[in-house]
Amino acid sequence: MKTLNLSHKITLIAVLLILSQLPLLAQLKTRNLAELTADKSGWDLVKDWAVSSKNKVEFLPVNKIKADTALHQLQITTRSPMGAIVYFTGGVIIDNGWLRILGSGSDKLNRSIPSWNKGKTFSNFGEQPKLLLVADDVVGGLFAINGGALGNDFGKMYYFAPESLYWEPLNFTYSDFLDFCFNGNIAKFYATLRWKGWEKDIQGVDGNQAFSIYPFLWTKEGKDLNKVSKKAVPVEEVYSLNQDNLKAISHN
Repeated sequence: MKTLNLSHKITLIAVLLILSQLPLLAQLKTRNLAELTADKSGWDLVKDWAVSSKNKVEFLPVNKIKADTALHQLQITTRSPMGAIVYFTGGVIIDNGWLRILGSGSDKLNRSIPSWNKGKTFSNFGEQPKLLLVADDVVGGLFAINGGALGNDFGKMYYFAPESLYWEPLNFTYSDFLDFCFNGNIAKFYATLRWKGWEKDIQGVDGNQAFSIYPFLWTKEGKDLNKVSKKAVPVEEVYSLNQDNLKAISHN
């Protein structure tokens, strides 16, 4: 299991996923864009963290129409770091493209948090998912906020590890996750998932793609990434394949 040694100096953002436990969800008032963007202090925080970051951080350009739509669908304010990233960026690229944090969508990362989750963690916009996908990597790993699907630690982050097909608890929040992306030891976290020459291989891979790897990483034959086959394909294809494999293994 992967572990991270973080300072946890950043406090938990106001994650609303706990509302999934409320029976009167349908009566919750949908906030308009003016209410959601009244306090934009979350963006100041994110920018300050990026300026002092140890890792390479790239904010993707934002499209206002996409940003307005995504923030309204997500119903989270720009006072929070997550809301700020959705509203002020098309997404965030970390470590030259190895890791991608979802925002409101851009050419290099044409997925917003709500659009990527629709059909995966919820059916219709406005529903409170029990799991929210917020980032992923080039080898098919997923980062998500737990809203009850993975345990009682609401608001905590999990990593779906492609080498085990298991949701691993990271024991920190979304804001702590940003701290990890900006300043953490990414090389150590991915020590078992990188291969010789990976830096060159990911140069032509954008946030809309991920590597389809065979033999599968979770098999004995797929443990040596220097010997497996790697092909860049649409990220949706890698996501679906991993979920299908997970279901197949669970039923055995």
